[in-house]
Amino acid sequence: MPELPIPSYDPTTLVRSVAVEIDAPARVVWQVLTDVDNYAQWNPLCVSAKSTLEIGSPVEMMLADYSGEAEAYPYVEYVCAVVPERLLSWELRATEICADAARRDQVIEHIAENRCLYYSTDAFLGVDAQKIMDEHGDWVKRAFDETAIALKERSERIYANHNSRTRLSDASSGVQFAQGS
Repeated sequence: MPELPIPSYDPTTLVRSVAVEIDAPARVVWQVLTDVDNYAQWNPLCVSAKSTLEIGSPVEMMLADYSGEAEAYPYVEYVCAVVPERLLSWELRATEICADAARRDQVIEHIAENRCLYYSTDAFLGVDAQKIMDEHGDWVKRAFDETAIALKERSERIYANHNSRTRLSDASSGVQFAQGS
């Protein structure tokens, strides 16, 4: 498998979520991750999102404020990497008005046919990266951990529901399977 297009980051300004093993194929996790219109149904950090997920397109989000300063706030980043069933990344770009920058990489690793691993990272970039890490790193970590766990739960539920419907359909069609199949 080719390397993913993820730059190297300063580890002192990088937040990494827990890695969760998901009992569902990478394609199912990818479907949940790219269904931004339904983030409100499962994502505790990103309570709404809108994007075409095309390279360069905005990801317009309403984020829960884990810092406790507000209820939720709007945030816009831009899609910078898409590798189907493996990587979805977006970034905050530095501007003349604000030098802050960051990049979020969401990684799916294939383990087996119906099992994969997911984690995400957020790299704080720019001149104030360490200050931002010091002030916000803990709550970003908590938010990313909770999102990873929620993605696992939603993906496994969708996959289990799909398998239940498939078994019911197979049973009603008269198809019989040997015991243990």
